[in-house]
Amino acid sequence: MIEAISLTKKFDIVTAVQDVSFQVSKGEAVGLLGPNGAGKTTTMRMLTGYYEPTSGTVKIGGMDIRQNRREVQQLIGYLPESSSSYLDMLVCDFLNFVADARDLSPADKKRGIEYAVAAAGLEGYYYRPIHELSKGYRQRVGLAASLVHDPEVLILDEPTSGLDPNQIAEIQELLRKLASEKTVLLSTHILSEVEAVCSRAIIISQGKIVFDDHIARAGQQSGHVVARLQGDGVSAKTVANFLGIAEGDIQITTEEAWYKLRIANTQFDTVRLYELCVKEGWRLAELYYERRSFAEIFRTLTGGHV
Repeated sequence: MIEAISLTKKFDIVTAVQDVSFQVSKGEAVGLLGPNGAGKTTTMRMLTGYYEPTSGTVKIGGMDIRQNRREVQQLIGYLPESSSSYLDMLVCDFLNFVADARDLSPADKKRGIEYAVAAAGLEGYYYRPIHELSKGYRQRVGLAASLVHDPEVLILDEPTSGLDPNQIAEIQELLRKLASEKTVLLSTHILSEVEAVCSRAIIISQGKIVFDDHIARAGQQSGHVVARLQGDGVSAKTVANFLGIAEGDIQITTEEAWYKLRIANTQFDTVRLYELCVKEGWRLAELYYERRSFAEIFRTLTGGHV
């Protein structure tokens, strides 16, 4: 549903995004993560047609945004980082204005506004001036504006930026509901937000993708293999030689009569450990992947910057 193909964006001598490629399938909720200044907002602005890429292209729903800009933008609901609205307008007037700007028919306009107000939880605020609303509810107004035309794709840039913990929890609950109905690309640097709403994460650092996988697999792929053994002659050298890895990748500690092995190099078939135990006559009690937190993975891949 969303396809970024070798996207690059340069501002004078600064390259903000470099050769970024990824896909988001229909009905998938994906988090675009990265430190401040990593290139998340620039990427999203290219996806929505707000920025022209220096090179590369964007396809939404199979259509090239350069060749079918109007049709593509009809598929997208976009919430920018600083949600735009006219503060002196009533919520109802602003949403009607957005619907008119999208050239909706009277029937689609009525249906779209009713849907957006319900989805954003604005039923009790429909006739309130926007300037009287809290920041959390102003963000809801921006979210409603992105939903008026009932888009298939939602592109949300830092939707909880600047909100307090209660407001963040409320917006995240709304996003979870929307993620069950639409294709969602969510930009944030709040890791818990991605874990709460998305099934997959893309991490971007210094304008490049450094991670793209399902969150549930992240800790397993980036962690250690742990084995608990009992027997004679257990040593890092013996295990390393058999597995074909570096001896320094293995840490061994003792727990009463057991040896606990932490193996940093996971690029081997764990079945080989079973084979080694059979060969040496060792008793194998446990063998598992030690999961790392997503926060640890994020810090490792982005150089420890927040």
